Amino acid sequence: MRHNRIMQCVLLLCSLLLLVGCGTRWDIHTETTEDTLTPMDDNLIVVGVSQIGSESVWRTANTSSIQNVFTKENGYFLIFDNARQKQENQIKAIRSFISQQVDYIVFSPITEDGWDTVLMEAKEAGIPVILFDRQVKVSDRSLYTTWVGSNFEEEGRRAGLWLAEYLEQTGRSGEDIQIVVLQGTEGSTSVIGRTEGFDSVAALHDNWKILEQADAEYTTAKGKEVMKDMLGRYEQIDVVVSQNDDMTFGAMEALKEAGVSTGVDGDVILLSFDAVKSALKLVEDGQINVDIECNPNQGESIEKVIRDMEAGEEIESEYYVSEQIFTPENVSDYLPDRTY
Repeated sequence: MRHNRIMQCVLLLCSLLLLVGCGTRWDIHTETTEDTLTPMDDNLIVVGVSQIGSESVWRTANTSSIQNVFTKENGYFLIFDNARQKQENQIKAIRSFISQQVDYIVFSPITEDGWDTVLMEAKEAGIPVILFDRQVKVSDRSLYTTWVGSNFEEEGRRAGLWLAEYLEQTGRSGEDIQIVVLQGTEGSTSVIGRTEGFDSVAALHDNWKILEQADAEYTTAKGKEVMKDMLGRYEQIDVVVSQNDDMTFGAMEALKEAGVSTGVDGDVILLSFDAVKSALKLVEDGQINVDIECNPNQGESIEKVIRDMEAGEEIESEYYVSEQIFTPENVSDYLPDRTY
């Protein structure tokens, strides 16, 4: 595959010269793609990455972890695309990677469905596909090589188990507990897993009532909007489960404006996910009761998979990154070294 690149570059450069001669402006750096030129150095491993977007602090950290490892110094040529939360943009990017004959396609799918056709095209082109963060539902498992990311169902289960223990410790285990859930992008792996995990624990407690689970799009603005709407419709809310920190920030704004306090000494128990540094500071201050980590540093794990594949080693079907739970009792030990 790499032997065809020099010829491709010659043809591309000829096309560029023709365009310049015609007075046409050619911008190879688009708003969503860092670089779309195939490298002249045939020794570089070309990796095409399609990222969901930049909707959250977590996503930005996730992107950085990938860009920091797939560098020319490490032997890679990275073609990066920001899909801006649209599946059609990701499919277009993947087809572009195929046409450029990259060595590996790496992407985080916005939703789980709708990938069979484009992944079949990648398979027919002989290009391995590595998923990260989120997963896909396909009719043929061989359409992608492996997946790297978090155990979302376990994250949700951890949140439920923490809540059960906390209610026990605070003498509220026998009370009726009214719960609302701010979910992320509908149909995404993270939402499906976290919801299933939390619901599995909630089902064991007859006194827990989930009033509503609403899509807040993983953004601060939507988190505030949905929380404000819920406050207007429900007389009593005891627990807010927010499936990422950005939605949590928005929910806290809405709660504060309504005169409702959160956290250890507050009116509402607040559970969050992701554990970005700005949220962990709120855990330390007692405004967020618990933050379930979703580790964004997946770049090194993805890079290791590619190194193993280059060496001809056997690849597993999935790789989980390590994660933990942060509470006011332990968070101060980790904040100084937090990089995101």
